[in-house]
Amino acid sequence: MKIKSIFSASAILVIATCFMATFLYAGTEVADVIKMENKAYEKHTKGIVMFAHKKHVEEYKAGCGECHHDENNKPLDNLKEGDNVQNCIECHKKPGMIKGKKAKGLTKEQKREYHANAMHENCKGCHKKFNKEKGLKSKDKGAAPTTCKACHPKTEKNCN
Repeated sequence: MKIKSIFSASAILVIATCFMATFLYAGTEVADVIKMENKAYEKHTKGIVMFAHKKHVEEYKAGCGECHHDENNKPLDNLKEGDNVQNCIECHKKPGMIKGKKAKGLTKEQKREYHANAMHENCKGCHKKFNKEKGLKSKDKGAAPTTCKACHPKTEKNCN
């Protein structure tokens, strides 16, 4: 009788462990292409960016810390695939972009409170740096996109 109880308990434990492992893995899986869509932008007029995450990591050898950072803007270089990361808007809470007269006198940090400012600074800054290092102009073949239409197309396509 004891052996039957131990076997039953072990079987239940193994099944529960499999379910938990599957649940945890599914919750932290990174998509190859991420649709950069956010509820804060219901009236967004530009096309939604389709970010080629896998391509940036594998082909361009971008490290996690090049996009993901902590509250002090320090790169999170120790991330590995499957780690839980916050969505940008969790910290850059103000939707939209601030520029022109409204942005006059604001510090870089204050401008980064706006989600679009933070995203554009991070992405475009990296793309411009890449192009400069490779000696490329924005319209050259192989150049990283730096214009609105290149990442915000009317139809969905990847932002390489």
